[in-house]
Amino acid sequence: MDHIVTVQDAVTAFADFMEPTDAELDAIELEMPAILADVDLLDAQIVTVDRTPTELDVRRIRRARRRLLAALATQATDVHRGGAA
Repeated sequence: MDHIVTVQDAVTAFADFMEPTDAELDAIELEMPAILADVDLLDAQIVTVDRTPTELDVRRIRRARRRLLAALATQATDVHRGGAA
């Protein structure tokens, strides 16, 4: 007799006890400013996908890129120092 195998194990493999650790949550917290800055840059770029960018669009993209670079630099400095400031 062949047994029918369910996908129950695959569905419940990540149960409540598989929550992120405190270290993982701290890493996410440290990366969040860069993640949000990256989302802002993508939003600014998406606006210009189907049209020629206006001067305002170019400024918005440039500001978003600078915010992302600043967030990445801060993140690198914080990681180099051994944690969040």
